[in-house]
Amino acid sequence: MAKLSRPPAPSGMPAGLTPTPEGYAEWLADLKGRIHTAQQRAALAVNRELVLLYWQIGRDILARQAAQGWGAKVIDRLAQDLRAAFPEMKGFSPRNLKYMRAFAEAWPDDLFVQEVLAQLPWYHQLALLDKLDDADSRRWYAAKAIEHSWSRNILVMQIETELHKRSGAAVSNFEARLPKPQSDLARESLKDPYRFDFLGLTDTAQERDIESALIKHVTEFLLELGAGFAFVGRQVPLDVGGEEFFIDLLFYHLKLRCYVVIELKAGKFKPEHLGQLGFYLTAVDAQVKHPQDSATIGLLLCKTKNKVVAEYALQGKAQPIGVAEYQLVASLPPELQTSLPSIEQIERELAGNDAFAPDDSA
Repeated sequence: MAKLSRPPAPSGMPAGLTPTPEGYAEWLADLKGRIHTAQQRAALAVNRELVLLYWQIGRDILARQAAQGWGAKVIDRLAQDLRAAFPEMKGFSPRNLKYMRAFAEAWPDDLFVQEVLAQLPWYHQLALLDKLDDADSRRWYAAKAIEHSWSRNILVMQIETELHKRSGAAVSNFEARLPKPQSDLARESLKDPYRFDFLGLTDTAQERDIESALIKHVTEFLLELGAGFAFVGRQVPLDVGGEEFFIDLLFYHLKLRCYVVIELKAGKFKPEHLGQLGFYLTAVDAQVKHPQDSATIGLLLCKTKNKVVAEYALQGKAQPIGVAEYQLVASLPPELQTSLPSIEQIERELAGNDAFAPDDSA
């Protein structure tokens, strides 16, 4: 009897697999999405239990030291006994137990720990403890880290650059020129000053140098601008009356649903700078903006500004504009410049410190 042969598989399909039925690809994509979501929920659940466990251990240490007068040596003994009882678990070093104690002492409100802090990995908690001294600042950065899904390294960077003091600090006329709640969101979306340390430029840098460096480091630039900004283009051309003009930097803000024109000035703020920026806003509203977009916003970044002068200049402007300073690194001697680590070197050193499960070095 002749042996029946199986027809060859279609090109690109492994032998033995049947052709996919209609709708299979969509179903597979949906399954992958659900599996990924389940993995994320599982990781969050593990992290939540870990953070709550550490808070409870820290609370117990505090309570027993207060009630029974136990000294600091009890933590060393506890670390030894817990390691012996749970050799497969990390995080029971004396140093980490002391962090648990400090964690519980800093956050006595168990409800806040359960509802808010348990959403953050343990290493985020350590950064909040190490870098900040007051509860209000810790609450602010914890909320922002959750809102924007910051990694630990980004959280530390935002703390060290004092984001909470800079957010919403730009001089603007948003309250008078934009409806609520857009005016509040626009104001909170701008900072003063903006930190451009990552560019490696000194205060002698010119506008085009800064502009080129910002585009070269656009990822860091977007991070400094804050959540919601999307890069559209640099030196964006506009044809007005047969003449060509160029916008320094053009962004779109996803939450505000509007374009944001950014102009750079390497010197001190002057009221006449607003005339040029206002012209660009008018052109973008007429030529680029979609009818459903909100009014275009302008941001003038200058090296220095007189706040009172900026406030007076903005009062006469009908368009929504903010004025803020930027900061570059100060000039350094050549021997110091060559001895400083690069951003890439620092990132390599910090790599791996962002896991939520602590080890004995924590």
